[in-house]
Amino acid sequence: MTAQHVIIAVSALGGIIGGMGMGGGTLLIPLLTLAAGLEQHLAQAINLIAFVPMSIVALIIHKKNGYVDVKRSAPIMIFALAGAIGGSFLAKYAGGYALRACYGAFLIVLGIVQMYKTVRAVIKSKQQSKNERAAVEKVSSVGK
Repeated sequence: MTAQHVIIAVSALGGIIGGMGMGGGTLLIPLLTLAAGLEQHLAQAINLIAFVPMSIVALIIHKKNGYVDVKRSAPIMIFALAGAIGGSFLAKYAGGYALRACYGAFLIVLGIVQMYKTVRAVIKSKQQSKNERAAVEKVSSVGK
């Protein structure tokens, strides 16, 4: 398997995962650097290039379904764009190791946040289920 095949496979996998709601770049960048042996700068550039058409399609679909509030989204988009531009200039001057370390730290923090949210949702779901069972038992005992 050539490097081009690996890059195509990794990009397709990242796109599929991105389509399922998880950020495709979360896997695309590590897979491009580890599996395909690309430099961090190039992997992040490929991710950004892939992100643009996917985000445009997602925005169109979400807007069509009524999930986008333009008045609330505009300030967020402006700051996000400014952050992306600023980050790209910083990345230009950062070394590959620094970018890899920062991205790794970002993924670790993201993983911790997602685990916390998942555990919290599971606990909340179990509490709701327990409360619902208690309410059903209370209603059924009243009828006896």
